[in-house]
Formats: sequence, structure tokens, C-alpha cells
Amino acid sequence: MHFFSLSMTLFSICILVFTSCRDDAYVYLSESKQVAPRRINSKIKGFYLLNEGNMGMNRATIDFFNYDTGEYFTDTYSEKNPEVVKELGDVGNDIEIYGSKCYAVINCSNYVEVFDAQSGIHIASIDIPNCRYIKFHDGKAYVSSYSGPVGLSPNAEHGFVAEIDTTSLTLTRKVIVGYQPEEMVIKENKLYVANSGGYRVPNYDRTVSVIDIPSFEIIKTIDVGINLHRMEIDKRGDIYVSSRGDYYDVSPNLYVIDSDSDEVKQKLDIPVSELCMMGDSLYYYSTAYSFTTGTNEVTYGILDTRDKQIVSHKIIKDGTDKDIMMPYGLSVNPETKEIYITDAQNYVVTGYLYCYSPDGVLKWKTPAGNIPAHIAYLYK
Repeated sequence: MHFFSLSMTLFSICILVFTSCRDDAYVYLSESKQVAPRRINSKIKGFYLLNEGNMGMNRATIDFFNYDTGEYFTDTYSEKNPEVVKELGDVGNDIEIYGSKCYAVINCSNYVEVFDAQSGIHIASIDIPNCRYIKFHDGKAYVSSYSGPVGLSPNAEHGFVAEIDTTSLTLTRKVIVGYQPEEMVIKENKLYVANSGGYRVPNYDRTVSVIDIPSFEIIKTIDVGINLHRMEIDKRGDIYVSSRGDYYDVSPNLYVIDSDSDEVKQKLDIPVSELCMMGDSLYYYSTAYSFTTGTNEVTYGILDTRDKQIVSHKIIKDGTDKDIMMPYGLSVNPETKEIYITDAQNYVVTGYLYCYSPDGVLKWKTPAGNIPAHIAYLYK
């Protein structure tokens, strides 16, 4: 969930979290659409796409694209799991595959859904309050959590990172970090988490917590910039962390942390909303919102991580970027280098998924769910 969409909602209404249920098991059939030619020689079977769903609406869903058939299936989770609560709940914030299992982080419904990656069948649900993002290392999952309830408050509590054993699917350890922690990266035995402090506006957090995984203790706190969010790490161990700014006077930016010294080594002066690392290229887009002007400024780009220079101010080269109302998700297929960009539209109606060639030419698009955002690739 992008914090801007969260903060706009919190500024305007009091959030109520609803829970839907089924009295009787009923098979909800997903819809399929042929969107691409068959690709039978791919090592990747397809990908899951997690639709966040508008906050408070219980509209998180999971779609699936099958490379073997070229078909896109909407809301496959409900069809595969008729005995489970319809849809996934409130705000699907992250999805990753590790081993044979897929993990979907459902933010405002306070749990991580675990299902079999090949079949899509439910395995377990792990309760974690206000959970945000997930990363994996040596048989363990690490989940960032805001900890407290959804809502702006100067007294909002510190967040934490929870460790989950991926065999038993039980919580094993927890460490308190900064305020409202977001994305994470892992290098060797160190876990880095970006703290936003988004609930404490205007007193944002501005730190990255460094956790020693063996002891599961914070060994350093790095001062970076206010309202941190996205994180990626390159081949050389440089960590990229985005700052969303304050939506007024402090502009969004991108910082580089040296993971050897655990110090900020560079400020790149690039506004970033979403990042995707592929080889030596860091793909990004920005939807920088200003409360002063009441508008979003949308930009795209590709950064060469070797010299930290922008090699292109465009990801989309055929002019179809003008059709994307609100870019909300970004992913690059590790095998084909195809680029996927999701469009949340106005956050209320059905969103879209766009597939581009590595050269930025549109190959296909399809309707997805409400606020399509996060992609996880499924290997055969």
C-alpha cells in the first residue's frame, strides 16, 4: 500500500476495517482471458499479481498469468479456496514466493496468507498486526509491521520485524525497529529496514534499522531522509532507499547506502515511488504528489547502478504511458526482461496490467483487480 493513498484516506475519513465471511462454501469462478501467445519453453510458469483493494473495502484479490497458455486469470484465489473467506481481506501489500509456498501480506487484515505456489491452495494464515512487507533468508521469512492500529497519531508506536520459520510457519523472534517500517533488503547476515514514521506526520522517521540476523538485534541505525519506503540492493552491495518527502516542501528522493560501512554514500536527487532491480539496471517510476499543488508529477527512468547515472528517462517508448492514469506497480521478468506496469486508475475502479517489451513497446494489456500492485514469479 502506497503511503500517499493511505495518508489521503486518513486525512479525509476515519478508517473502519471490515471483515467479510461466507456462511456456505461456494465456488467463485475466476475469469480468464487470452492476452498473449503461448510460451512453452519458459522456465517461468507464470506470475501471481496481488491486487491491494481499496482500504476498508475487503477487496484484496490474487490474479494469475500463465505463460504456457498466454491466459490471464482474475481472482484465482477465491476459486481455488471456496472454504476460505471470500477474497483475502483488506489491503494486499506484498507477495513473494519462497520454496514451494507463496506468501501474501494482507496489511489491514493483520495476517500473512500462505498457500501452495503451484496449486494455489491455502496452507495457513499467520497473524501479524499491520503487516507490510516480506523478505526471506536461510529458511526464515521476515515481515515488517507497523505494530499499532491504522491511524495518524503523534504517539504512534514503534514497529517491529517478525521472523517466521518457513517450515513450521510459526513466529520465532521479533525485534523492535523504528516508526512504521516498510521495505527491507538482506545482505549476508544483516537485514535492513526502512522506517517511514508515516503515522507521526509531520514528525516522520528518517532512519534505516540494521539488524544482525543471528542475534536478531539492532546493531546500527542509519540517518537517511524523512518518510522512507522502498529498498533494493545491487550486485556490489549498494542499497537504494527512497524517501517520499513530506508532500509539501521536502521533495521525494533516492539515497544510496554502502552496506560495508553502513553509511549513506550518495543522494541521487531522483524522485522514486517504486523500484525494480534487474541486473545492473534499476527501473523506477515516481508519482510525486504535492498537497500544495494538489497534483501528481509522473516520471519514469532507468539507473545504471555501476556509475549511478540515469541511462534513460523513459521506460515506455511508444507513447502509451499517456494511457496509464496512476502507475502503481513495477516488475521486470528475470528471464525475458519484459516490463510490467500496473495502473490503479482512480483507486476505486478496476485497474490494468500493461506488458512491455524490453525496449518499452506495449505487447498487451488486460484488466486486473482493484489497485493491482505486486507481482511474484512462479518457476516450473
